[in-house]
Amino acid sequence: MSAGLNLQSRLGRRGPSPATASSAHRGARRRSAGPEAGFTLLEVLIAFAILSVAVVAVIQGFAQGLRLLKVAGDHQQAVLLADQKTRELVIPVEGRDQGKEGNFDWERVVTVVAAPDLTRTAATAKWRVYQIDVKVSWGDKRGVEIVSLRTSAETPNTGLPRSSVVPATSGLPRTPGVLPRTPGPQTPRMTR
Repeated sequence: MSAGLNLQSRLGRRGPSPATASSAHRGARRRSAGPEAGFTLLEVLIAFAILSVAVVAVIQGFAQGLRLLKVAGDHQQAVLLADQKTRELVIPVEGRDQGKEGNFDWERVVTVVAAPDLTRTAATAKWRVYQIDVKVSWGDKRGVEIVSLRTSAETPNTGLPRSSVVPATSGLPRTPGVLPRTPGPQTPRMTR
């Protein structure tokens, strides 16, 4: 106590300082509360409400991320299938072809594009420009479309495109304008 008086007399104050008074008041409050100290029921309920909202938001974020990952994977597979169906057409012939692979439905349409610049001379008259349009769809409304252009020269006698690859035929009659479908792998192979 004498140390407290000595300090007060040096500072020229009388009575307890504000810092000392508030710490003394807190100590008295702690001592008087005793076993009743802690959180109230209202504070606990508010904390649980905040925590539950945060947990629900995190779970919804993860679920949305998984849905987007599935959609992105399906879209990538559809683009790869459309690219495969575009590339497997070695000799473009005007017509329509369609099929189903897994969950994906695809349709390929080959048309001749008018190219007025190619008909000016005899050397360029044999060339044709083909538009290859491949549509792949899945689910309710999802779909991918790839459109590409390809040039091909006709042989002088037949009017068919010229190529070193001979397509395999099954001996069945072929409908004009419809592309042949061959069983097994759909990727053409070059033979030597």
